[in-house]
Amino acid sequence: MEDEDSLDVLFWLSRTVSERLSEVSRLRKNYFTWADGKFPEKIEKVVQQRKL
Repeated sequence: MEDEDSLDVLFWLSRTVSERLSEVSRLRKNYFTWADGKFPEKIEKVVQQRKL
């Protein structure tokens, strides 16, 4: 599991900030649409980075 986590981190660090933020936004939209049936009008824009 730790190896997979390391590979995931390396993969995302190889992407541009724009690509990472775009993916976070896509995942948020998918999650909220699945969980609540709709995307909230307002959402807090906070991204936390896990230390390696």
